[in-house]
Amino acid sequence: MSSLPPLSPEQLVKPRHFELRMSLIFFTLFVPLGTHVPYFPLWLQAKGFHAEQIAVILAAPMFLRVATTPFLTALADKASDRANVYVALVAASLTLSAGYFLPPTYATVLAVSLALTVVWTPHSPIADSLALSGVRRFGSNYAAMRKWGSISYLCANLAGGFILSASGAQAVPVIIFAALCAALAAGLIAPRLGRPRRASPLSAADIQQSAPKLLNPYFLYFSTGVGVITASHAFLYGFVSIYWKSIGITDSVVGLLWGWGVVAEICMFVVFTRAFASFSVVSIMLIAGIGAIVRWIAFPLIWPLGLGVGGFFAIQTLHAVSVALVLIGLQKMIGETIVEERTGAAQGLAYFSNGFFMAVATLISGPLYDRFGANGFFAMIPIALTGLTLIGLAARSAPQRRLGR
Repeated sequence: MSSLPPLSPEQLVKPRHFELRMSLIFFTLFVPLGTHVPYFPLWLQAKGFHAEQIAVILAAPMFLRVATTPFLTALADKASDRANVYVALVAASLTLSAGYFLPPTYATVLAVSLALTVVWTPHSPIADSLALSGVRRFGSNYAAMRKWGSISYLCANLAGGFILSASGAQAVPVIIFAALCAALAAGLIAPRLGRPRRASPLSAADIQQSAPKLLNPYFLYFSTGVGVITASHAFLYGFVSIYWKSIGITDSVVGLLWGWGVVAEICMFVVFTRAFASFSVVSIMLIAGIGAIVRWIAFPLIWPLGLGVGGFFAIQTLHAVSVALVLIGLQKMIGETIVEERTGAAQGLAYFSNGFFMAVATLISGPLYDRFGANGFFAMIPIALTGLTLIGLAARSAPQRRLGR
């Protein structure tokens, strides 16, 4: 691979308050996401959509964004400055999100969701690209900036529950619209860094160039297994809020339950090095898959067994295992086995796997919830087992040297 182009004199100058400005972008970026994931299904239910319609409205954008996001991140890479593309995409997201204020017919909500996902999903990879340029050029600390995204996601989970308790599910589009307004304001002061010297992790150009060298059994088995284990969470993300509400749990407690899962995830990131540094990536992923299976066995049983809200808090703690360990394990695998210049493409291919399988699992979750209610969680068990099988196959084909050369 050719060497990276040199930095211009302007690009060597660190923008004022770079870390603070990027932290603000991450904070505002994750507030609408932290509202959409737990509470958008509740809004859909409140508007009279049944479970199968909710599943289509949630899943169809997932299929679409897998195809569109790499091309938009590639566009950002080619632009004179990625920050300008970020601002344009946030502004488009803000405008399209107002479509949820229209009379909520099935066709209207589905169309708005499809259009919105095209311009919304690239926010995170473009922000990551800007932050990582600061890491490479100025020695900035990525974790110190990115942590504000996790903090705001947690705050959105908690605050959203209390807002919905006071005003009902109709507040969801209002919160998302207001949060995107804040994201646009933050985007306007985003650091201008010029064109990147290395493609975004989700850039179509980088993926197309590197994919042939990454399509080996170990990477394919492992990344597909990660995608399938992640997809086993589709029923949780799509319908657990609706389930909790159906058994009388209040919106504020629903928010606390979601927030507790995020707290557990953050705690895993903090303790991972001490607790799992000596574990192989296969062992880490096997633990994650087993944790997912335990969650899907336990969820339908907690309420019938009389374990109450406390039982749900206990099982939400496993978010640290079934989600955080998957995220860390994937990056650990890429870091250990993929040469540095191919890591972006490897992350992009893993994104495809996660997005596709999550979309498929979300699509089938609607009929499952419609017919079986909380017992639909049991159907996520064979999905997680399939993921574990793929991880086992990856272990048998583990490389002896770094891949992608």
